Amino acid sequence: MSDQEILVLGGSASVQLTQNICNHLGITPAKRDVIQFSDGALFVRVGENVRGRHVYLVQSTIFPTNDNFMELLFWIDALKRASAASVTVIMPYFAYVKGDKKDEPRVSIRARVCADAIETAGADRVVTLDMLPPQLQGFFQVPVDNLYALPIFCEAIRAKQLENLVIVSPDIGFAKQARKYANYLDAPLAIGNKERHGHDEQAEILDIIGNVRGRTAVIVDDFTVSGSTLVETAEKLVEQGATAIYAAVTHGAFSKPETMARLMASPIQQLLMTDSIETQPVSFCEKVEICSVAPLFANAIHRIHYRESISSLFPQ
Repeated sequence: MSDQEILVLGGSASVQLTQNICNHLGITPAKRDVIQFSDGALFVRVGENVRGRHVYLVQSTIFPTNDNFMELLFWIDALKRASAASVTVIMPYFAYVKGDKKDEPRVSIRARVCADAIETAGADRVVTLDMLPPQLQGFFQVPVDNLYALPIFCEAIRAKQLENLVIVSPDIGFAKQARKYANYLDAPLAIGNKERHGHDEQAEILDIIGNVRGRTAVIVDDFTVSGSTLVETAEKLVEQGATAIYAAVTHGAFSKPETMARLMASPIQQLLMTDSIETQPVSFCEKVEICSVAPLFANAIHRIHYRESISSLFPQ
């Protein structure tokens, strides 16, 4: 294959990320049109010939979640009907990733429904970012590559030259991945004891397991909506003697303006986030620093296109 055969098309939710990915690949994004009619219905049209080409479709599914997910399905269908050789879905943020189980009566396993829809529309491969829990890959019959923000964040943390680090996972669910951060940065690990009582996006941090006294703590996580878990974890770290608090979260899905006020009033000195979500309804406060994952996705696209290893991008 030649570089000219790589074609990257961006959906409405990931226009800037698509451009940045293409900049790293040295190509131009595919031409396309998106129209939303007065009744809310969507129309998508590919603006160039894709017959026989390998297309990489970039689209996060949030803000607005259901509109962007439907647009993703329409793009897949349009590309397959236009005789693309393959369609690889690059989904930086998968909105229904937490709906992965039937943990109470009469509920939908939403992630499975979405996976089925993506496959039925015609996707040949899916690439995600910090898609937890990892068993979600088993919902798909097509190959799934789950990328990690770890190398992006770790290089940003190293550049800050923070002393006496301790990596903190806010709960046991992210502890395995947090340990990889700790190993990468040659730092100890502490874990928050978190309890969630319902579906109100609120959780209570009961305790911190591990020694953080006199250390610079870096809280790492895959996802935050209200920021409450991050702030509560930071407050517990201060109580237990941490001297400085930073955080690195892959997906910041901030839907309410008060989350920025909460972050500003918290002990967190800086919050690192990726650009997986660019249709944010809130303006970021000065504590937020964006670390782009465009180089990571560009590298992954190149490796997929030329049949090279994806796993070698990350520490094992």
